[in-house]
Amino acid sequence: MEREYMEFDVVVVGAGPAGLSAACRLKQKAADAGKELSVCVVEKGSEVGAHILSGAVFEPRALEELFPNWKELEAPLNTPVKRDDIYFLQSEEKAVKLPDLLVPKTMHNHGNYIISLGNLCRWLAQQAENLGVEIYPGFTAQELLVDDNNVVRGIVTGDLGVDREGNPKDGMYTPGMELRGKYTLFAEGCRGHLGKELIAKYSLDSEADAQHYGIGIKELWEIDPAKHEQGLVVHTAGWPLDTLGTENTGGSFLYHLENNQVVVGLIIDLSYGNPHLSPFDEFQRYKHHPKIKQYLEGGKRICYGARAICKGGLNSLPKMVFPGGALVGCDLGTLNFAKIKGSHTAMKSGMLAADAVADALLAGGEGGDVLNSYVEGFKASWLYAELFRSRNFGPAIHKYGALLGGAFNYVDQNIFGGKMPFTLRDTKPDYACLKPAADCAKISYPKPDGKISFDKLSSVFLSNTNHEEEQPCHLKLKDDSIPLAKNLPLYDEPAQRYCPAGVYEIVEKEDGEKRFQINAQNCVHCKTCDIKDPAQNITWVAPEGAGGPNYPNM
Repeated sequence: MEREYMEFDVVVVGAGPAGLSAACRLKQKAADAGKELSVCVVEKGSEVGAHILSGAVFEPRALEELFPNWKELEAPLNTPVKRDDIYFLQSEEKAVKLPDLLVPKTMHNHGNYIISLGNLCRWLAQQAENLGVEIYPGFTAQELLVDDNNVVRGIVTGDLGVDREGNPKDGMYTPGMELRGKYTLFAEGCRGHLGKELIAKYSLDSEADAQHYGIGIKELWEIDPAKHEQGLVVHTAGWPLDTLGTENTGGSFLYHLENNQVVVGLIIDLSYGNPHLSPFDEFQRYKHHPKIKQYLEGGKRICYGARAICKGGLNSLPKMVFPGGALVGCDLGTLNFAKIKGSHTAMKSGMLAADAVADALLAGGEGGDVLNSYVEGFKASWLYAELFRSRNFGPAIHKYGALLGGAFNYVDQNIFGGKMPFTLRDTKPDYACLKPAADCAKISYPKPDGKISFDKLSSVFLSNTNHEEEQPCHLKLKDDSIPLAKNLPLYDEPAQRYCPAGVYEIVEKEDGEKRFQINAQNCVHCKTCDIKDPAQNITWVAPEGAGGPNYPNM
């Protein structure tokens, strides 16, 4: 069909730290050259920051390069890290604090800040608009625009006002628009649906190890001022996950922000094997550990959210470029898992891509070529050096577990500076790690008490998640029969547990017949189902624009 279109020099997909940094850098480079570049950013959230979820302890290195005067511009970095407390949780009651000398250097946070990444992105959006960037929140990048020569020429935004069957609603239908660009930068975050399509279309991962993921579940609390210590960072490994083995690894965080607020979260590697495991319930159980409960008791939970993270690092990076564009940030997979940080690396990747694009366009280029200078700039940057030093961190945890893997990483980071003369490989995809349910012990989770631990539905309510109900389901099954015919008998259909929002259910009718139900309205866009489904049968695509969570300051 013929669609309306708008043309830009550069189209950026996603208003996260990578996309907004790229947009700002493009405008800065053009201004320095005394020229103009038209740049637009399309964002599926109802506003910039609505879909942003991160810990977050923030390293300001890339921000200082992008805006050296960020303090004068009042960037929302209000809480410097004052102290790191790192514990190994031995059981549901016991814990041992690790002395600083035994902590990998990458886990030290002197000079960093505890922030709301959503608020930082809102601030970055203001800077971008001040530079002349056009930002369109509430619009999804639904399809790729690819010409006859296999060159990406932009994106198509999603149609609005479509019913469940895909038919236009009377008086409400608005067709999507083509946003055409000489170059298109994809900054959708972890497991972006267009990024996933690009990786497959151009075989970008043909030489990379399998990408690995974790699911991060997070809550924002307001706690008793007497228990609050602004600037305190607490990390844990071990219980409720494996303390010695490799079956289910991960770790937790609790950060003391300003205004008597703390954020608490658990990251579980999606390489876990037991299909009975529920990341949501593991998180609720974790909060009852005395080392964590001491801060939360008597407090009030304000917000809840969940998001998958890319943690494969350098070994899992796909090729970064294709004709007409590039992947940046977590669409590429630049998170440094050794630091549990991805915001500064996302920003730097966006800036490096912007440098390559700006140099090409300001020299008179017409776009559509392969941005090899982005790859060259990346390999010459501190970003590559940082990811190289951390390349063994995740594989060591997966292969040896939290304790022995942690010991390996201490030696690698503190003694060898991440430059051991070999590289550990981790090539098994996360979804392939699930074991048959019959071979695994069932897990009995305690009921939530409504004070420290909570149920899924009340949690989703606090994420302010909403979708227009009369729209096509954005969780697509390649084969409708697989959940009941294959996943249920073999894995006890793990979707009903790995989803942290209660989207998937096995509903039994009065006659005993079962059906697989998708409550798409609950979806918080974490993408875990797209990653962990053992049959790779679920595909997450963007729903109607502005749908999903509305995080205030996560």
